[in-house]
Amino acid sequence: MTLETPRGAPSTFIPNTEADQESMLRAIGVESFEELISDVPESHRYPTLNLPPAAAEMDLAREIAGMAGVNAVPGDYACFLGAGSYRHYIPAAAKKIASRGEFMTSYTPYQPEVAQGSLQVAFEFQTMVSLLMGLEVANAGMYDGPTAFAEAALMAARLTRRQKIVVLDTVSERNVEVLRTYSRYQGIEIVTTSPAQLEVSREAACVMVQSPNALGVIEDLERVAAAARDVGALAVASVNPMALAMFKSPGECDVDIVTAEGQPLGVPLGFGGPYVGLFACKDAHKRQMPGRIVGKTTDTNGKTGYVLTLQTREQHIRREHATSNICTSTQLIALMVAAYMGMMGRQGLRETAELCYHKAHYAAAEIAKLPGYATPVHGTYFNEFVVTGPRPAPETLQALLERKIIGGQDVSDRVAGGILFCATEMNSRPEIDNLVAALAEIGASS
Repeated sequence: MTLETPRGAPSTFIPNTEADQESMLRAIGVESFEELISDVPESHRYPTLNLPPAAAEMDLAREIAGMAGVNAVPGDYACFLGAGSYRHYIPAAAKKIASRGEFMTSYTPYQPEVAQGSLQVAFEFQTMVSLLMGLEVANAGMYDGPTAFAEAALMAARLTRRQKIVVLDTVSERNVEVLRTYSRYQGIEIVTTSPAQLEVSREAACVMVQSPNALGVIEDLERVAAAARDVGALAVASVNPMALAMFKSPGECDVDIVTAEGQPLGVPLGFGGPYVGLFACKDAHKRQMPGRIVGKTTDTNGKTGYVLTLQTREQHIRREHATSNICTSTQLIALMVAAYMGMMGRQGLRETAELCYHKAHYAAAEIAKLPGYATPVHGTYFNEFVVTGPRPAPETLQALLERKIIGGQDVSDRVAGGILFCATEMNSRPEIDNLVAALAEIGASS
């Protein structure tokens, strides 16, 4: 049904009968829809949209396809861009599970009696995240990696009752920007230090580290955790979850709180989202964990059941006791992660991580052989590495794009002329060899 406007143009479709509409209008004390919106200036009530003439469906499809063709996307282009979002193969079965109607239409499971399936998915997601991170407790998901990182800082401040956050200068600027936004009105001071000169004062709530860091290097998490522990602070780490399939887990390094961007685990690139943040911590800290925790229990008949065990958001409890203002469910994205991890298993994740590692190291070694090119950042790395060359980074990236290659991220603000390249299991050897040949050609023309 539609409502007729004074100008005779139908408004947006409203899925109610005329009787339903009249009943609702009476309930709020107005005679008509026009009376309901009478306080809106008439000039703004029914704006005219500047739309082109109607087109046939096939013509419209061609036009949209042409617009989409302007994008440079992995698949049509070889892609060596990472820096937070990574191209991995997602099994068809994992995609199929995540697209089932009962999951696509479900939302936050407030009523456990009718949401057992969604709650179980969240429980399985938490279990797999906990195992991957090497920590006792994981929550049901955060907005994304950077917001999870910021929430971890606020959690550390609550636990230690301190207001100073120490952040290593090797953390990506994206994480730091979100941290600044979250802490701006919390009375929290952010102090930046380098890994080489790591000094932590006794006023610090936590030390925050990213590994692999903004330049792809694996950080010494055990050293950071020890430095924090010596002054009664907590260690907070942001990690690449795929790297954990072959490197020591943060829990084994005695890290207190671990966050991650869940996108590498079965979530498409999607032009940057939506994604899901992973969040895990030691059992002693779980009462201050943001978000929700799903628990497993038994009902009065002894049957297994799942419930929201902890719900510390301001929607559910008194505002002053809330540990987070996250009010959006990331249940569907968490399902993608759970389906992917369950399908890949421990061995599948390990093999994928090893492919990423070896392909990145092959690419770095071949690029370093080229005249005028170097890999100046030293240290152990997973699947990202910095390259400098004879031409400025923007020029090199544009030249690669013209050759249908999406290059890396311009990190010349950290390393002069630097580009952060990434390789995953999706990059074939011919693709890598073509990248090397393209860089050689670009360098020769400088």
